[in-house]
Amino acid sequence: MKKIRVALIGGSGYTGLEALRLLRRHPAVELVGIFGPPEETGPIDGFHPILTKTVEIPQQPYHISKIADAADLAMLAVPHKVAMKYVPDLREAGIRVIDFSADYRLKDAKVYERWYCPHSDAERLKEAVYGLPEYYKDTIASANLVANPGCYPTCAILALAPIIKAGLIKPEGIIVNAISGITGAGRTPSPKQHYPRRNENFEPYAPGKHRHMPEMEEVLTEITDSKVEILFVPHLCPMDRGMLCTIYAVPNGEVDSDKLTQVLQEAYVNAPFVRVRHDALPATKDVATTNFCDLAVRVEKSRVILFSALDNLLKGASGQAVQNMNIMFGLDETVGLY
Repeated sequence: MKKIRVALIGGSGYTGLEALRLLRRHPAVELVGIFGPPEETGPIDGFHPILTKTVEIPQQPYHISKIADAADLAMLAVPHKVAMKYVPDLREAGIRVIDFSADYRLKDAKVYERWYCPHSDAERLKEAVYGLPEYYKDTIASANLVANPGCYPTCAILALAPIIKAGLIKPEGIIVNAISGITGAGRTPSPKQHYPRRNENFEPYAPGKHRHMPEMEEVLTEITDSKVEILFVPHLCPMDRGMLCTIYAVPNGEVDSDKLTQVLQEAYVNAPFVRVRHDALPATKDVATTNFCDLAVRVEKSRVILFSALDNLLKGASGQAVQNMNIMFGLDETVGLY
C-alpha cells in the first residue's frame, strides 16, 4: 500500500496532539514532518510528554521548501486567522490541505471578516470544501482544500440537518444550547482559563455572538435548502474534553419522538460515526476519546428537543480530519479511527 505522506503544521496544541496520536498508528500514513512557528520548536514530547518513545520527530520551523516535495497532504492544526498564511504556498506547491481553523469554512469573505479579521486569501474560499463527511463526502473525495468543521457546528448540524430537511421543524427560532470542555479554548494560557477560574465553574459566554453561529446557519441553509436562523449560546464546563448540545425547535405540525428518531436513523444509516440513541440520551462519557457523534430527540410541551454529543478534539477536530483524509485518498473513512 502506498503511504499518504502527511505533514502536520501545529503539533504543539491539543488538536495537534490528537492528530499525532491518530496519524502515528494509521496504517496508510507516513508522517514526514511536524512544523510550527520558530518560538515553538524542539522535541515533540517537550510539548506532549505522553508522546515520549512514540513520536520522535521534532517540531521544526515551517518553511514550504521543507515539505514541497515530501508531502501529499498538510494538516493545519493552527488557530483561526493563521491558516490562511500557510495555505497559498501549500496549494501552489500542489499539496492537498485539511485546515482545522475557520479560515476557509465560510463562503463569503465579508461574513468571515465580520466575525474574524480581514481575509488574505479570499479567492481560495471558492476552492474549499466543507469537511462534514455525512453531507459532503463526494466533494471531499476530490477536494484539494478541506475546511474541517468546528466542533460546535458539527455537533449542532448533525442533529438538526435531517429534521429541518424533512420539514418537521421550523428553520427559524432554533436555540442551540451547547456545553464544551476546556480544551475547546485551546492551549494558550489566559486568565479565563486559569485553574481557579475554570475548576468547579460552569458559565455561558458570547450568547448570540459566537463566531461559530454563522457557520452553523450557512451550512444548514445549504444542506436543507431552507433559510436557517439560530440563537447559539455556548458554555464552558470544568471537564477536559467533550461537547453536548441541547437544541430547542418549534415543530411543523404534529410530530412525536418515534417519528423524529426514525428520520435521524434513516439519515445516518450509512454514516459510520453517527449513532442515533432511542431509549438513552447522549452523554459526553459515551463519546469521549472516540470519533462518534451520538444523537437523540424528544418532543416535550410542544417543542422538539434534540441532543447531540461528541468529543470536541476528535469528531470535533482531529478525528474528523483523519476521516476526511481517508475519503480524499480513497480509503474507507473508518481506517485508523476504530
